[in-house]
Amino acid sequence: MRILVAEDERLLADSLTEGLRHLGMAVDVCYDGDAALERVMVHRYDVVVLDRDLPLVHGDEVCRKIAESAGETRVLMLTAAAGIRDRVDGLGLGADDYLTKPFAFAELVARLHALARRALPALPPVLDCEGVRLDPAKRFASRDGRTLSLSPKEFAVLEVLLRAQRRVVSPEELLEKAWDEHADPFTNTVRVTVMTLRRKLGNPPVIQTVPGAGYRIGA
Repeated sequence: MRILVAEDERLLADSLTEGLRHLGMAVDVCYDGDAALERVMVHRYDVVVLDRDLPLVHGDEVCRKIAESAGETRVLMLTAAAGIRDRVDGLGLGADDYLTKPFAFAELVARLHALARRALPALPPVLDCEGVRLDPAKRFASRDGRTLSLSPKEFAVLEVLLRAQRRVVSPEELLEKAWDEHADPFTNTVRVTVMTLRRKLGNPPVIQTVPGAGYRIGA
């Protein structure tokens, strides 16, 4: 899952970013609305965690711009205002969900997974293909009943491949969805991660390499 955290409280923003990265998500962070708009124009995010009271460009305007783009990016709006009117206004701007500060990190994670499942076409909570099962919410993966011990990046790559539903996924798309903006596109990090993931999945090989195109699970 590719996430943007746009929050001007730096301690909170950095804490959320660290926690989400620890769960294997690719997370970028910014601290004002202008930077948030710049990033959503460059990267394809699954969810933007958006503070409503951002400086430079207000969170309402950022939310409106994302909604107007008619893309698949979901918005989880954060605010210190707990009133019903505030929540209604936020949802009316195009936010997909609303979370009032302070909040539990576990609830934020659960809402992120719920929003990611709203992608088109809708996908089941547990992904399953060729005997490989993956539950993003529970951070659990297995093959033919055998539990897999995966690193956060291996888990993220496997999730992207399974979500593709047998479609070929290019190395560039894997880099975009499983790594953050600081990843070096000229390294062999994708190839190495796929190689170690293949080894852990075992035989017969389940990840196919499509020469000149990328990788896929399933024929």
